[in-house]
Amino acid sequence: MSADALNRAVLPRLAVELRPAVDPAELRPRVVHFGIGAFHRAHQAVYTEHATARSGEPWGITAVAPRSAETVHTLRDQDCLYSVTERRPDGHRTRVAGALVGALAMGPDAKAVDALLVDPDVSVVTLTVTEKGYHRSASTGGLDTASAPVAADLTADPDGPLGTVIGRLAAGLAARMRAGAPPIAVVSCDNMADNGVALARVVHDFVRASTWPDRTEILDRLAEAVVFPATVVDRIVPATSYADRMAAGAALGVRDALPVTGEPYRQWVLEDSFTAPRPPWELDGALFVPDVAPYQLTKLRLLNGSHSALAHIGTAAGLATIADTMAADWGERLVRALCAEVSPTLPAGGPDPVAYADDLVVRFRNPGMRHLLRQIGSDGSVKITERWLPALRALRTRGLGTPVLELALAAWSHGTRRADAPADPAAGELAACWGPATRPAQTVRALLRVLGAADLADDDALTGAVADRLPALRAGRIEI
Repeated sequence: MSADALNRAVLPRLAVELRPAVDPAELRPRVVHFGIGAFHRAHQAVYTEHATARSGEPWGITAVAPRSAETVHTLRDQDCLYSVTERRPDGHRTRVAGALVGALAMGPDAKAVDALLVDPDVSVVTLTVTEKGYHRSASTGGLDTASAPVAADLTADPDGPLGTVIGRLAAGLAARMRAGAPPIAVVSCDNMADNGVALARVVHDFVRASTWPDRTEILDRLAEAVVFPATVVDRIVPATSYADRMAAGAALGVRDALPVTGEPYRQWVLEDSFTAPRPPWELDGALFVPDVAPYQLTKLRLLNGSHSALAHIGTAAGLATIADTMAADWGERLVRALCAEVSPTLPAGGPDPVAYADDLVVRFRNPGMRHLLRQIGSDGSVKITERWLPALRALRTRGLGTPVLELALAAWSHGTRRADAPADPAAGELAACWGPATRPAQTVRALLRVLGAADLADDDALTGAVADRLPALRAGRIEI
């Protein structure tokens, strides 16, 4: 492999099929994206590049990293180029992606970020900051103004560095409103039900809680000039490994420090409520619909719900990857049983749940994928609140059985006690629920209260059923 690093200078040396679909030099920064991680680079950036190539419109993306300055520096060193490898059962396919035209660190580059948010040429902002990046209150769904990062941003100079994406976005949009810039769309691409509404609420809540003297006028202008379309995004993108970097380098013939890999499947469903120019993503298969809720809930409860269940149950069984769980004698049964159990909670108008479960089994079994359970299981207290609990409530309200969700909840509960548990923002509170003299059902109740699910904690039949699953999980037995 050549010692040369991937950058624009080496592109002419690459085989045509390895080069970007667009010439990055011809693009302009018209989209700002918060969250510079692998998923965005393997999903929205790919859609944008293909839409640009097919339309001839110069849609470039400036990516903003909330925390990882190292990723920003590495992207800049590579002229914002990186490779995307599709992990196919019949062989991997690698190509350089060229939609990114800039990379900024949210804190050090605060003024540059705000300048882009005010720029009339920028008409779309997208976000992949994970559920916890929205700083929502578990009890109200609005902005948790009492959380330390949000409280710090509310008292900080909005023109200087801010610690939260919501604070930076609110300050930038406020500056745009003051400048009288044209309308803009702010698009959540995170796995939350009603993600557009959720994002709009926390941004408005931040402005409302600020001490800005013109906050009322800003809120009025936001209501007129900013839309928050709901979306559904889908592509399995594992964390990049050393082996992935070596494989990308071998395929390209140059060093790529930031390759990403993903399954062949990808989907993007967007609420058709844009009032400003946007990339023609539909040219690459994105679907624009009046209401994304049926697609959103199907994906959230079936795919994301199954993913979390496989992660926590597989971890209890001592496994490491999604492929490992699907190779176990219970993996496929778990996916199909969870989908069947949850499907009565889905609205009409979305994908067929049985066919969707068939697709999930094929996708999860892909031998080319190595999606770590530890990655999927991280931030579990935030994820399962969205992925499992609403369906659990709906089913129990109707008097329907919930044995698979009970098993999944037991596996998550079991994991909160482990010393090597995946990272979680509530790790300390969760671990404290495990008192030496506490009965299992009491522990489950305490864990649910940490999640803000007091109603489920008070359901004695549920907490008892979850607690009854714990001994088998401790022994590494998966009983479906």
